[in-house]
Amino acid sequence: MRICRKRLGAIRCGLAVALLLPAATVAGQSDNPAPAARTAWSDPDLQGIWNFGTLTPMERPESLADTARLTEEEAAAYEQRHAAARDRPNPRVGEECPEEFFGCENSGLAYEWRIWLDLGTRVVSTRRTSLVVDPPDGRIPALTPAGEERRKAAGAAFLRAEGPEDLFLHDRCMVGYNSGPPLTPGPSLNIMQVFQSPGFVAIRPEIGDARVIATDGRPHPSFRQWQGHRRGRWEGETLVVETRHARVFMFAASATPALRLEERFTRTAADELLYEVRVDDPTTWIRPWTFELPMTRGAGPLYEYGCHEGNYSITNMLRGARRTEQQATR
Repeated sequence: MRICRKRLGAIRCGLAVALLLPAATVAGQSDNPAPAARTAWSDPDLQGIWNFGTLTPMERPESLADTARLTEEEAAAYEQRHAAARDRPNPRVGEECPEEFFGCENSGLAYEWRIWLDLGTRVVSTRRTSLVVDPPDGRIPALTPAGEERRKAAGAAFLRAEGPEDLFLHDRCMVGYNSGPPLTPGPSLNIMQVFQSPGFVAIRPEIGDARVIATDGRPHPSFRQWQGHRRGRWEGETLVVETRHARVFMFAASATPALRLEERFTRTAADELLYEVRVDDPTTWIRPWTFELPMTRGAGPLYEYGCHEGNYSITNMLRGARRTEQQATR
């Protein structure tokens, strides 16, 4: 996954939260969280900078197939193994890659590319072994036959890459690779900021465009956009955001107009925001599925991310595709 450089300079976002508080360590969330702080117009106050980087994988590892949650001791040991793996030199070609090493497929690189990573150092506060909570096995459901065909077609188009249009949207800096919808932890750029005003909530990821969410009851339009159309509503202490008509490639599948995303944001503590997502596209997956991600309050400010500036990867990937074609004809 290409890691773009971060441009330090003008601050695009306004208000920032300057406190960095430790992550919660409880093993569960309250079913009835205490009322959050309120905005001046009485909505639950979700504003601030939130960090969603975590060592917890999206899907449960096969080695933990029968374990839904780690004990405190197991979580501490897991975090220590990852810390030790980060201190090792890059595995070289032919060397065994430790399970905790992120990006084993990039072994053999000539430089220590992990200096660019910001995965986080902790598992989620619930100590779940996967972000996926439904199905109960912690795994993303299988693709439908149609979804599998779209996945293969997208992969084939990427490899031959006749032009920039065949590359993934995040390679072209059109959307962030983990900025959503939905927000998903990645190797870096795991920060977002929430702004609120009467009738609107805005989510500004570290990479990608801000999503402005109307909460005034207006209907969804019928046309499609890259990040879809989002509409929000308040259910008690929770902001519920429904996104339709997205044109995104996520979780190894190309979404269709049938995709429905429901995101839920709940302030569960002064320093924690619970993020829950239900993914439903019957043309892509054999059943709906859900993941949850507790976020922790992060330090600011949030700087501008100049993805388009010096985006040499596009040229290099197209050059690589042409080289592959030439070798195939020899």
